[in-house]
Amino acid sequence: MARIYISLGTNISPEQHLKAGLLDLQDSFGSLQLSRVFESEAVGFKGTNFLNMVAAAETELSITDVVATFKRIEQANGRIKSEKKFSPRSLDIDLLLYDNLVCDEPIELPRGEILFNAFVLWPLAEIAPNLNHPTVHKSYQSLWQAFDKQSQKLWPIEFDFPSELQTTMIL
Repeated sequence: MARIYISLGTNISPEQHLKAGLLDLQDSFGSLQLSRVFESEAVGFKGTNFLNMVAAAETELSITDVVATFKRIEQANGRIKSEKKFSPRSLDIDLLLYDNLVCDEPIELPRGEILFNAFVLWPLAEIAPNLNHPTVHKSYQSLWQAFDKQSQKLWPIEFDFPSELQTTMIL
């Protein structure tokens, strides 16, 4: 059984898509561990603010099957395959970590943006503060403490999680 960490982001009908994405993830992976929800300014383009968070789950699926599950959930929530990299998103789901695996294929793990985007690192540090990054060998909490917090605007928000969501922890 692998422990996976998942980033979710949306800026198109964000509350609707984030709730639907979480319920779809629960249907696919069972109980989730969740960070708080954060609002952040768009990174890489001018656009409306995003809602972001990180979830953790257990799975027996391969990396390829996990990513395929995420793509199916994104498409069910209106994600268009041909969207530019930096553009508005109905739902963006990315695999950040698959246990402590380091690889480039079928995808890059750990995901590079962990170290560069506050909207990934802060929520990851919330749910896995003492877990060490598999290549830089520092805890996510210490990485967040050292992060230049002035470089990206990010703040936690109140969020009404769906009542049918089964979680192991919500901060």
